[in-house]
Amino acid sequence: MPLWTRIIALFAALALGAAAAGCGGGGDDENSTDVPADAIAVVGDREISKTEYDRLLAQAQKTFEAREQEFPEAGTPEFAQLRNALVANLVEQAEYEIAAEELDVEVTEKELDTRLEELKAQYFEGNEDAYKEELEKQGLTEEQVRKDLRSRMLAEKIFERVTSEVEVTDEEIKAYYDENKTQFDVPASRQVRHILVKTKAKADEIHQQLENGGDFAKLAKQYSQDTASKDQGGKFTAQKGATVAPFDKTAFELETGELSAPVKTQFGWHIIEAVSDVEAATTQELSDVEEQIRDTLLKEKKDNRVNEWVEELRKRFEGEIAYAPGFEPPPEAETTTGESDTGGDTTQTETDPE
Repeated sequence: MPLWTRIIALFAALALGAAAAGCGGGGDDENSTDVPADAIAVVGDREISKTEYDRLLAQAQKTFEAREQEFPEAGTPEFAQLRNALVANLVEQAEYEIAAEELDVEVTEKELDTRLEELKAQYFEGNEDAYKEELEKQGLTEEQVRKDLRSRMLAEKIFERVTSEVEVTDEEIKAYYDENKTQFDVPASRQVRHILVKTKAKADEIHQQLENGGDFAKLAKQYSQDTASKDQGGKFTAQKGATVAPFDKTAFELETGELSAPVKTQFGWHIIEAVSDVEAATTQELSDVEEQIRDTLLKEKKDNRVNEWVEELRKRFEGEIAYAPGFEPPPEAETTTGESDTGGDTTQTETDPE
């Protein structure tokens, strides 16, 4: 994926959300006169230059071209939607920058250098020439990349600051566990091994070899069509209810060490051997899943806190955003949400199509 797409992914999502909500604040013909000629909007005392808007528009066009998609023509509803999203992106970014200053949050040059080097290592294996080639392909300069990357890092730091006091109590964890106990049920299970073939004739032949003392693991590696388990001699852990019904029924009815007759499923014919006793179904104890629940609840609470903060920020700037003519957000009632354009397996496929 192009570096451009990856770097602005976060703000692209924010842009669509803001566009659907009216681009973060209202503008009207009266205050549009307060916008300098070389700007598309003013947020508080911060100007958004037309140069920056044009840069994003050019990058969007290159992204369309890279995906071999037709770029919308000016004057079309599709172009208006793109323009609104880009303007919303820039407006919300300006709001974030103002808020970051008030929160005393900043991204240092050293932090920016480190993150950029990490990106180069991740996507270009540290190859500086490949990195520069991609920049040229995308029509980006190093300065533009650093600016976009700084914005993303700033958003990450704001998230950390805004959610720094969010915590999950033991009482909340216990309540979640009690209300969602079925999530922590562990079905009955046992170790089995099987050989899957396409015809009954072949299954009968292999079954006879096994009855005569044939090596199950060797025969599984030689004949089984289940590519995920054949290299393990056909062995895997079967969970009650996780495989197709005929296989499941047989696997859990067999005595330990017993070999089944060929069993037909929609995948073919199976010969199944029960390797271990059945482990009874259980429910994980709270102590075993406490940290898992804590992580789940913490993420949920942090996301909620940030959403509240973003909404508070948006409301704060209502009436403090002026747009140049042609860049005003559409009336809220007319906005629409949309999505940004910016062999066989183990028993899950061979014996468990569900």
